[in-house]
Amino acid sequence: MKILIVEDEEKLRNSLAEGLRLKGYAIDVAGDGESADEKAFYERYDLIILDLNLPKLDGFSVLENFRKENLDVPVLILSARDGIEDKVKGLDLGANDYLTKPFHFAELEARMRSLLRRKTVIENTVLSSGSLCFDTASRIVTAAGHPVSLTTKENALLEYLLLHKGRVIKLEELIEHVWDSNADTFSNSVRVHMSSLRRKLKAQLRYDPICNIIGEGYVIREEGSI
Repeated sequence: MKILIVEDEEKLRNSLAEGLRLKGYAIDVAGDGESADEKAFYERYDLIILDLNLPKLDGFSVLENFRKENLDVPVLILSARDGIEDKVKGLDLGANDYLTKPFHFAELEARMRSLLRRKTVIENTVLSSGSLCFDTASRIVTAAGHPVSLTTKENALLEYLLLHKGRVIKLEELIEHVWDSNADTFSNSVRVHMSSLRRKLKAQLRYDPICNIIGEGYVIREEGSI
């Protein structure tokens, strides 16, 4: 899942980015409204965390631009402005949630999970392919009934593949949605993490559930398919 954090206060922006990266999210950041507007137009995000008191272009104007451009990405306003008028205005302009500062990181993450669940329309939080299961709420992966210990990046890779089960995912798409936007397209990082993920899953399933179609990309499969 790829998140854009729009926050002008550098210390908070960096702290949020670091905390969410540790949870397995791919993070982009913007320090002003104009940069946020540009990034959202050219990049695809699963969620945007938006401050209101921004230089160059205030958060309300940024949000209004998002909706005028028909960007249907969920937006969570994170602001010190706690007046009811601001909350009503933000929600009326198209924000999906509004959280005031100061805040607890656990509450922010819970609200993010709620918005992301709604976006992907996952009524059942368990993604599966054969006997491979991924619980999106607990982040627990099991293969043939056995828990599999994955790194945060391996976890994010598997989730993205399962969300798009049956479709071949190009390397560039994985970099765009699972890595940060400044990731090197020619980096071997994806292949290294993918190789480790496949090895761990194969050890439990006794077959490789991820098929690498040369020149095309990766696709999740069940035993005996492809």
